[in-house]
Amino acid sequence: MTLAGKTLFISGGSRGIGLAIGLRAARDGANVVLAAKTAEPHKHLPGTIYSAASEIEAAGGKALPLVMNVLELDTVEAAMARATDHFGGIDILVNNASAIFKTPVEETEPKRYDLMHDINVRGTFFVSKAAIPYLRNADNPHVLTMSPPINMDPRWFAGHVAYTMSKYGMSMTVLGMAEEYRRQGIAFNALWPRYGIATAAIEFAAANAEQLRHCRTPEIMADAAYAIVTRPARECTGQFFIDDTLLASTGVSDFSHYRVDKSVEPRVGMFLSDADMAPAGG
Repeated sequence: MTLAGKTLFISGGSRGIGLAIGLRAARDGANVVLAAKTAEPHKHLPGTIYSAASEIEAAGGKALPLVMNVLELDTVEAAMARATDHFGGIDILVNNASAIFKTPVEETEPKRYDLMHDINVRGTFFVSKAAIPYLRNADNPHVLTMSPPINMDPRWFAGHVAYTMSKYGMSMTVLGMAEEYRRQGIAFNALWPRYGIATAAIEFAAANAEQLRHCRTPEIMADAAYAIVTRPARECTGQFFIDDTLLASTGVSDFSHYRVDKSVEPRVGMFLSDADMAPAGG
């Protein structure tokens, strides 16, 4: 199965992992809806939905840049309708929009707490809800959310409990909707990286830019996402995938080309169990 002629609706698709997923789909000739707030350049982060659309089309796909704020449901519903009018339907939703503030309890401001929970949890829930009526008409409907496996080890809460709660809220949305829509054949899955991913947003948020040298590139997440959404939806739902473990299961044995800097060891990410070992070839 390929994504030729399929329509992907990607929230937060103007840069980073969302854009990388769109570019991978574009290589098949997919239609990519880039739904995000970034109509104008951010003062710290590169890229807009329009520059992303140009990249998608250069890669062989068709692009539709749409201004959408996951916090404003009217813009979400309007974007879904516009995408359907333009491309004839929606086959795949990628919940990529997310906010991150890894702060200790006493340093967590209410506005930061609210923003993370509004974008991460509320946004994922209601963007998914808005897509469901359109996905019912797709041949192989998928919803893919960038969220982690739910690991209740206290160490993944301490130091950033508000952020962890918001990411696990996204994962609970995946878990519940996968079961609720299993019989209807709409797949809901989650994807999470084993190691840090070098994106502009992470670079901006990081206290030390040196950390990026220990990351992998967004392309590993794009390749893993592709491997998920090209599977039969009725046979692949309710799963929490780790990028390299998934790709190893498809035959990938060398992950070195995903490293930002091959001379340093990659930095292990968050929320994984100690028993979850990395595949060879890292």
